[in-house]
Amino acid sequence: MASEEELFANIDALLEEEPQLPPPAERARLREAAGITQARLAQALKSTVQTVKNYENGRSEPKSPRLEAYQRLLNGWAAKYPAHSTPAVPAAPVAPAAVPQPVAPATFTGPAAPEAKAPAPVETPAAPATPQRPAARPATSSRRPAKKTAKPATDPRFPHGPLAVLDGDGSAYGVDGIVLDCPATTVVELVEWTLRESGLGASKLNRYGKDSDPLIVLTAAAAVKLGLPERLEGHEQRRSLRLPEDHPVVKQVLKAKWQLTQRGFGPWARIYCKAQGRKRQCVQLAILSWDALDERSWPSVAEMEPADIARVLGVYAQRVITPRGSTAVSGLELMTALRPPTKPERDEETGNWVSSYNPGSLGTEPMDPAPPEATQEHPVVVQPGWTGGFLNEEAYQWVRSLDTLSDEECMLPFAVGLDLNTAFLAASARLVVGLSAPDHFHNVKFNPKIPGSWLVDLSHIELDPRLPSPFTPDGTRPTGRAWYQTHTVAYAQELGYDVHPIEAYLRRETGAYLDPWHDRLKNAYVDTLADLGVTKDLTDTEFLAAMERHKQADPALAAVLAAIKATVKGGVGKLRERPQGKHYKDGERWPALERPTWRPDIRAAVISKARVNMHRKLGNMVKMTGLYPLAVLSDCVVYPSPGASPLDFLPYAASGKPQPGGFRLGPTPGLAKLEGVQEMLWAIDLMEKGLNPARHIKGGDAVLDEGE
Repeated sequence: MASEEELFANIDALLEEEPQLPPPAERARLREAAGITQARLAQALKSTVQTVKNYENGRSEPKSPRLEAYQRLLNGWAAKYPAHSTPAVPAAPVAPAAVPQPVAPATFTGPAAPEAKAPAPVETPAAPATPQRPAARPATSSRRPAKKTAKPATDPRFPHGPLAVLDGDGSAYGVDGIVLDCPATTVVELVEWTLRESGLGASKLNRYGKDSDPLIVLTAAAAVKLGLPERLEGHEQRRSLRLPEDHPVVKQVLKAKWQLTQRGFGPWARIYCKAQGRKRQCVQLAILSWDALDERSWPSVAEMEPADIARVLGVYAQRVITPRGSTAVSGLELMTALRPPTKPERDEETGNWVSSYNPGSLGTEPMDPAPPEATQEHPVVVQPGWTGGFLNEEAYQWVRSLDTLSDEECMLPFAVGLDLNTAFLAASARLVVGLSAPDHFHNVKFNPKIPGSWLVDLSHIELDPRLPSPFTPDGTRPTGRAWYQTHTVAYAQELGYDVHPIEAYLRRETGAYLDPWHDRLKNAYVDTLADLGVTKDLTDTEFLAAMERHKQADPALAAVLAAIKATVKGGVGKLRERPQGKHYKDGERWPALERPTWRPDIRAAVISKARVNMHRKLGNMVKMTGLYPLAVLSDCVVYPSPGASPLDFLPYAASGKPQPGGFRLGPTPGLAKLEGVQEMLWAIDLMEKGLNPARHIKGGDAVLDEGE
C-alpha cells in the first residue's frame, strides 16, 4: 500500500503539470454557448482569429501565459454552460458601451493592462476585428512605458500592423503592444505563417501602388532556432555578406518553391513566389544579429528589447514606410511607393485594362544620364571616351582662410555651430526635375526653369573671400568653364551676373517628382520631434532647451528621428549608387543602373539647391549682422560668437521676432538648431590634411556620395 508521502508526491506532480484544456470541439461549443465570436475571443486573448480557429480545430495549442488565461475562460464558461444542460439563450446585442470587457487574469506576467476602451460590436467570424490592444504580455521593456502615438485607421486586411519582431520563444512582438504566437521552426514555416495567419502588412501609399510586404525582424535567438547562423561572418563589407547557395536554409527555401531576390539571403532577405492573381506573396526578413539595423541610422535599436524594437520600427513604418533594407534603400523605395511608375488604363480598342505610364513618375525603364552627369566608370563615359568634364555638385566642405579673420573675430571667445534640420529634404520641396532623357544643345540661352546640366564659365565672378563660393563644394573660386546644375547657374544670375552657356544637356519633360516624398518625410520629422517635446510654438529659448533634452525624453522615438534623417540623406545618395565589389571593371554596367531611380541628375539638383540655399543664408547674415562664418560642412555652419548660444548672434527684430532670410531656430526642415562644434573642429582638421570628413565622421554625409 502506498505511503502518505508517495501519494502527496504524486498529487504535487499533477499540480505542477501544465493546465489541461478541454477537447477542441468542447472549446468551440463553450464559446458558441456564450455567444462570443472568434473575433471577440481573439481580441480578449490578444491573438488572431486564425489562431483561435487553430485552437478549436486542434491544429495548435496556446502557450503560457495565454494558456492559463484561455483555461480560466473555458472553466468559467463550463460552469455556466454544462455539456448536458440546456444552453442559455444569448442575450440580445446591447450597445457597445454596455458590453463588459474581459479582465486580464492574474496569471499574466506582464504589467497591468491600461483601462480598456469599449469594444466594437460583435462581428462574424469571417471578418477579423480591428481591436484596440492593451498589452497583455510584457510588450515593452521595464526601462520605460511605451508612449502612445497617433494611430491611423487600420486596414482590416492587416489587423496586426506592418511588422513583428520574432524572439526565440516563438513570441512575435507587433505594434501597439500585441504579441502573437508563431509556431514556426523553419524559415519556410515562418513565411507561410506570416502570409496566412499573422495578419501583418500595410496598405499602399498611392492608389496606383502596391501594399507593403510584411516584415519579420529576427532576434539572434530566433535566427538560431530557424537554423540560421547567429552571426554572418566574412571578409566582405557588411552589406555584401550573404548565406552561400549551398546553405541548408537556402536549399530549404528553394525546395519549397520560394525564391530569393538577386541580393540572396543576407541581413535583409526578401522571400517571395509569383503573385497569384493580384495578391502578392512576399515576406521581408531582417536579422538583427547580422547588423540589419545599422547603428548609424538606428542608434542603439538592435540592443533594445523585442517589443521596443517593434515600437521603433512600427512608428517608422506608420510615418515613413515599412523598412525594406537600409534607410537608404527605404528612402529610395519610398519615392517609388509615392510615385508608382504605372497606372491601369482601359484600352479603347479591346476594352481591357492595361498598364500604362503614370504621369509625374520615372516610368519603368532605366534611363542613361548625360555624360557629364554620370560617374567616371559609367558606360556612357568609358565607351565613347568622354573627356568633357563632369558635374561637381556636392555639399560644402569649406574652411575660411586664416588671413581673412579680423582681430575682432579672433577675440570672440566662442565658436557656435548651427545645423540645418534636414537641409536636403528642404531642398527637395517644389524641386522641378527632368522626367525624360537628356537632349544635347550648343550655344543655348540659359533658362532657369529647365532642369539640366550647363557648361558655363563662372570664373569671372568675384565674391567676398570671407564667404565660400556658391559654385564649388570646397568654396574656392572657379578657374574656368565647368558643368553646373540649373540651380547653381540660376544663382549666378540672381547675384547679377551674365551667364552664357556653351553647351547643355536638358530635359523636355519635367515635374516635381520629389514633392510627395518631401511632404511625407517632413511630416514624419516634425511629428516625431513634436512627440519628443519639440514643437513649432516654442520660443527660441524654449526650443534650444527642448532640443537639449529631446534624446533623453524617449530613446525609442529619438531613434525614429535619427532613422528619418538617415532616410533623407540615404535616399538622395541612392540616386547615384556606385558599383560595388573588387571584381568590377570600369565600363561595365552594375545592378543599380537597371532601375529607373538611378538618377544622378536628380541627386545633383537636390544638392545644388541645398548649397545655394546655404550661401543665400550666409549672405543675408552678413547684411543683417555683419558676421562671417568660420567653416561650413554640408548643412552645418560655424560662427564666432560672444556667447555660447546662437541667441547671442542670430538676427532679431526690435519686436524680438527672428529676422527672415538668415538662419532661424526651429524644428521645421531648413531651420537651424544648435550643434556642438567638436565634430566640426575635427572635420576642419581632416580637411586641412586633404581628407574627406564625410568618410571619417560617424553619421556624416557619406551617404550623399553613393548611398548604402
